[in-house]
Amino acid sequence: MENQLNNNYTFKEEDSVDLKQEIARYLRYWPWFAITLVVMLISAYMYLRYAPRIYETYSKIKILDESEGLELPTSAFIFKRTNINLENEIEIITSYLIMERVVRELNLNTSFYEEGTIQTTQIDTLPLQFEQLILPDSIVKPLSYKVQIENNGFHISNLTTEKDFEFSKHSTYNKNHNLPFNIKLSENIPFSQIENKVFIIKFNPIKSTALGLKAKVQVEAIGDLSDLLKLSIKGESKELSEKILNTLMTVFDDDGITDRKLVSQRTIDFIEERFVFLAQELDSIEINQEVFKEKNNIVDIATDAELGLEQRAQSEEELFRLQNQLTLSKLLDNSLNTNSESDLLPANIGIENTGINALISEYNLAVINRDKLVSSAGANNPTVRLAESRVADLKSNINRSIKAYTNQLETSLRQSKSRNQKFAGRVSQIPEQERLFKAIQRQQKIKESLYLLLLQKREEAAINLAITEPSIKIVERALSGTYPISPKPRIVYAGALLGGLLIPFGVLYLMFMLNTKLNSKEDIIKVSSKIPVIGEIPDFKKRKDIIFDNPNDLSPIAESFRILSSNVNYILPPVEGEKKGKVVYCTSSIKGEGKTYVSLNLSLALSSINERVLLIGADLRNPQIHVLINEDKRKFGLSDYLYDPDFNWRSAIIKGFDKHPHHNIILSGNIPPNPANLLTNGRFEKLIEEARDEYDYIIVDTAPTVLVTDTLLISNLADATIYIARANYTEKNLLKFSKELNESGRLKNIAYVINGVGQKNSYGYNYGYNYDYGNDG
Repeated sequence: MENQLNNNYTFKEEDSVDLKQEIARYLRYWPWFAITLVVMLISAYMYLRYAPRIYETYSKIKILDESEGLELPTSAFIFKRTNINLENEIEIITSYLIMERVVRELNLNTSFYEEGTIQTTQIDTLPLQFEQLILPDSIVKPLSYKVQIENNGFHISNLTTEKDFEFSKHSTYNKNHNLPFNIKLSENIPFSQIENKVFIIKFNPIKSTALGLKAKVQVEAIGDLSDLLKLSIKGESKELSEKILNTLMTVFDDDGITDRKLVSQRTIDFIEERFVFLAQELDSIEINQEVFKEKNNIVDIATDAELGLEQRAQSEEELFRLQNQLTLSKLLDNSLNTNSESDLLPANIGIENTGINALISEYNLAVINRDKLVSSAGANNPTVRLAESRVADLKSNINRSIKAYTNQLETSLRQSKSRNQKFAGRVSQIPEQERLFKAIQRQQKIKESLYLLLLQKREEAAINLAITEPSIKIVERALSGTYPISPKPRIVYAGALLGGLLIPFGVLYLMFMLNTKLNSKEDIIKVSSKIPVIGEIPDFKKRKDIIFDNPNDLSPIAESFRILSSNVNYILPPVEGEKKGKVVYCTSSIKGEGKTYVSLNLSLALSSINERVLLIGADLRNPQIHVLINEDKRKFGLSDYLYDPDFNWRSAIIKGFDKHPHHNIILSGNIPPNPANLLTNGRFEKLIEEARDEYDYIIVDTAPTVLVTDTLLISNLADATIYIARANYTEKNLLKFSKELNESGRLKNIAYVINGVGQKNSYGYNYGYNYDYGNDG
């Protein structure tokens, strides 16, 4: 019970120092950390020494709202929100179309570099007069040329085809070549500043350059309620970066202005096109109006209507007059033909023919004169006859005159009627003509008003085109930082320090995690905390003297097994009654874990303190004790005793060590064909019982438990079982088997001993501090 309490206490102490042990576990590899730190710091120094200096260039712009100042205050105005979608503007700024314009504007697909001893640095322009011969759109694949400035001229190499060109007098103009550029010395730069320098000229396609620039330029909004954007770019050349950002802002502004101008320009173009059609339509309408007037004999509708009515009235009046004259003529003719010769004709009845009126007057005078002569001279008077002849002639003349006048009147009447009908028809056509003419005038007015409106709109569009507002306001032009943003010494050195610690830590962590082998006592405790660890045997595989053959030896081997022998007593059960020897089994999971080595040295450690110790080689399948003590394996031993009932086990005892007089050994003997049957035939139990009376400790080197059942068959005879596990050899999963053996009681009073522990992993049992084994002595 006391031992068990001590064991539990020990495990609690171990649990409380897990963190400390884990740290110590890594600190054992401190040279790795030191070497990695040195390498990382040297790498950081070399990186800082030769890494290109990267500068950040930024600018700020404000996106102008086109509708600003034209709208009434809205909720956006009240809550200080902008109507501009900055995400859309950011996408436009970083669009391929804008980037391509910037590339073309600055000819960025042609880049220049200065080659140094360690690194090559990009520069803004060549310190030479440079003329590009190849068109940007003609570059379909990358081209690179190296220009070496020598004392007597240029040496140019095509880095793609490795073709070389030599030019004297520092000019490419004096020789025919197929290079895509011409260069010569600049008058503004002294030759001494560029002598023996090497420059690289690269030509890249427009598309790849624009896409590369698109990836480099960063645009972000400044604040949540702001309409400001920050443009930034990182590069080696501050001058080039500033040019790029300034050009980008200009191109973006021009693009916005062009979009705004586009409306005005399209308006002007549309109006100009409409002017052509409107002019043609107005000409057609005016021609139609002219034709209409000519066709209808119209000067002015109102005047022509008034004149038509007046002419119609005059025509009707004339017609009435003619009809009246015709009636009077007919009445006069009727009166002339029906009256007797003595009747006078009516005079001045309204006939407008003066000839007829004169004849009537003359006729009436002739009739009166005749009548006077007839009354005074008689009817047969020649004068009367002459007067009657005169009357008859006048009557005949009047009759002919009336007929002629009547014919004239009838002709005039017909003409008057025709003219009257014409005037009446013209007057009746006036409403229709007026309607048609008004329709023509209406079309003319519509086209004229549209023409005037378009003329006004063209002037307005021309004014808007001339005074188009910019789309952005440049708050800050491109500015570059004084100090490079990369590399940063503090961050690089901090990263080197961190990497110097994390890299070996990570490697060790992976090693520990992937390592399925047993490494230390902690691995056993994690699997089976109820089984104590009573000893850790350091790894002495490089030493020749690995056997505790000198009782007074102070070597690390001797000390480690002295500790083990001392701890073995704590796991042995207390003795009641007559004192007999203790039986301690030494076993393991598989062969090669060092159970024979431990059992031999444990027996020697117990013998060194004047205890009587018997070491029995019970591993009948693979005996190894004879190898450690340099004995012939064919000597009689345990197998001979078990097989031969007449064989006395005492005759098999050998003295392996002169300085250990109380130490005896029974070898395994010849390898039998049936070890399990021999161990269970009762003779081994008899041997143990007899040895208990003669020895203080019986150490039994048994067979591995995983491979064979030999040990389990005789496990009931043991007072304690030392289960050997070898560091960096035993699989951790095998420990579960020993745990099951302990829990099932198939092995009695188990305690672990870890063999082959590295000196840096070894501990004094239950003390928690390292022994420094050093040299023997």
